[in-house]
Amino acid sequence: MTTPQPPAKEGQPRNTANWAPQHTHTLRIQNAPSGALNLNVDGRQITGPLQGFGSMWQKTYRVTLAGTKVEPETVIAVWKEHFAEFWPANSRFFGPLTGIAPGEVALLNLAVGGMPLSTGVLVLYADDESFTLMTPQGHMFAGWITFSAYKEKGETLVQAQVLMRASDPIYELGLRFGGHKQEDIFWEHTLGKLAKHFQVEAPVQTETICVDKKWSWSQAKNIWHNSAIRTQVHLLTHPALWFRRHGK
Repeated sequence: MTTPQPPAKEGQPRNTANWAPQHTHTLRIQNAPSGALNLNVDGRQITGPLQGFGSMWQKTYRVTLAGTKVEPETVIAVWKEHFAEFWPANSRFFGPLTGIAPGEVALLNLAVGGMPLSTGVLVLYADDESFTLMTPQGHMFAGWITFSAYKEKGETLVQAQVLMRASDPIYELGLRFGGHKQEDIFWEHTLGKLAKHFQVEAPVQTETICVDKKWSWSQAKNIWHNSAIRTQVHLLTHPALWFRRHGK
């Protein structure tokens, strides 16, 4: 059953409460969660595919929860509550204390090519059957990823769909030399682990479409915000922090 939404203000659509407020186009972190490396998020602008540099891709990862009676709303509620637990072990999602809700900001501590990277995401949209995360300047890609669940032929399907461009020339090269494969492995692992939560062992189907092969050279300047470079510089100039994290 869909949770009733509060009445919208005059002139606004009824799902206004499901979207991040307009002022959250600039990300703000008030209190970083314990254990999180908080870099490259506060003050950054969110970026869609049009603000990226590389080729535009749409990637869809899908798994069917065959043989279960679980409803899409239940899947999304569990996914929101335990989102970080379904990620691979070498990547950490530090969600907001209020949970995955429109306008909230989460920190990400990732391992990209064996190197640590600190970034974040904005919860752009969230309702009972889907939620969307959007990336900030400096993230590996400019775009968004939508997580959803729906019924098809009586079965519940779970899906993650990414629309993205590499943020800058360095990230574009990284994607072409193994990055796309790693991205696929990441989300196939996540959906497979989510399916196992509901006692389902099933293959994750992956569909990749190149929407636009062209590079947007006007966005090459995004390299200034590259979070991978900035994270490495920060750790190298703060050796105690580097050794503490490296030891872990």
